[in-house]
Amino acid sequence: MPAPRIKSPQRLLAESGADREGHGLKRTMGLFQLVCFGVGAIVGTGIFVGLSDSVAQAGPAVVVSFVLAAITCVLTAFAFAELGGAIPVSGSSYSFAYAGLGESTAFLVGWCLLLEYGVSVSAVAVGWSQYVNELLHSLTGWHLPAVLSAGPGDGGVVNLPAVIVIALAAVLLVRGVRESARATAAMAILKLVILVAFCAIGFTAFKHGNLTPFSPAGLGGIGAGTTAAFFSYIGFDAITTAGEEAKNPRRDIPLAILVCIGVVTLLYCAVALAAIGAIGGGQVGDRPAALSYVVNVVTGSSVGGAVIAFGAVVAIASVVLAVMYGQTRILLSMSRDGLVPRVFEKVSPKTSTPVAGTLIVAVVFALPAAFASLDAVVNLCTIGTLATMAVVNVAVIALRRRQPDLARSFRVPLYPVVPLLGVVCCLYLMYETGWSTWLQFAGFLAAGALVYVLYGRRHSRLAAGAEVTPDPAAQELQAV
Repeated sequence: MPAPRIKSPQRLLAESGADREGHGLKRTMGLFQLVCFGVGAIVGTGIFVGLSDSVAQAGPAVVVSFVLAAITCVLTAFAFAELGGAIPVSGSSYSFAYAGLGESTAFLVGWCLLLEYGVSVSAVAVGWSQYVNELLHSLTGWHLPAVLSAGPGDGGVVNLPAVIVIALAAVLLVRGVRESARATAAMAILKLVILVAFCAIGFTAFKHGNLTPFSPAGLGGIGAGTTAAFFSYIGFDAITTAGEEAKNPRRDIPLAILVCIGVVTLLYCAVALAAIGAIGGGQVGDRPAALSYVVNVVTGSSVGGAVIAFGAVVAIASVVLAVMYGQTRILLSMSRDGLVPRVFEKVSPKTSTPVAGTLIVAVVFALPAAFASLDAVVNLCTIGTLATMAVVNVAVIALRRRQPDLARSFRVPLYPVVPLLGVVCCLYLMYETGWSTWLQFAGFLAAGALVYVLYGRRHSRLAAGAEVTPDPAAQELQAV
């Protein structure tokens, strides 16, 4: 077996200019902006739309599901924090895998990230469309016809609002990261205020009896609810894609990741308790725009629901913006390495943003949002994300063994127990997605491997420009 093509952290930093100005990108984001960016990437459809799906699986025990999903994320967040501080580049999981496990693994991680970000943005845009209709109905009594607000699989022709929100995000991203960061920060603060207000309203009608039976489907329901709830946390890793645009990435990226996970977990549990405690899990489960419905029931007026719908419109738009940002930066890193076409690494000297890459991403994401029913691939997105997170945990172990003296501004506590537990938790949630999802994922990985063999491996700049030193430790870990 040939030695894996490994790119050292030092080379990644040198090529990206990550300790200076990164590859034409400007350092404009401080800790506050990074935290807001993380909240912006996480809090959106998962809680405003996906809460009803999680409640349908677990009932009031959805709070336990949120905590279990958060534990999985926290264990992996430690790994992201260590690697994000040690290798502050735009590639996130892709670059970490390149440094720890080699090029082929890194390409498949990048392939999974395309799935994670692509499906999540498209699904989020569809959720945005639902709340736009809810807001219009609350304010005017009118809503968009199905022909313009849903794809063919959902009884319409084209989901126009979903296309619009992706287009608006692309325009803002093209203008510059400073403008995008300011918009994301403003939207993140607004949606936190809206969700806190929702909790205040929901808890005024809280009844303990609505929490019984607490776990109607038992442990199986909690496990299925955890897998569904995990989708609500997707996006925290996007913070590490700002490695070349953060002012002090070695200090701020680890801190921002951990702060975001903590804030979001507390918020999710509070929202779930407020919603179920107010009207019961039976009414929350499988209900579109559930939070607006809860407020309307509690207040007896549509005004509160309209405010929640407005908050959801803003919140979900910020997720589209943040996740699209992350996708363009990962493609930039892959393009820099020659594994995808060079168009994605071109940075405009005027705006210091990858304009062409951003527009391509917007078009690719808008098509499924406009025409496809994404319910069938949400689990595929989840299993791909979990696989990526497992790889990041393994990459921490690989780099600790190969480069123990690498400068690390943060270290995973209780090493190696924590990264190993992270892998176990990821594998458990992957198991819970079901065998049909595993078959889809196997096919998806096979397609990615074929793309790598036919294009990525042949165009790799690492292979073309440097001799690769065999690394037994990395070979051993890659085999595992």
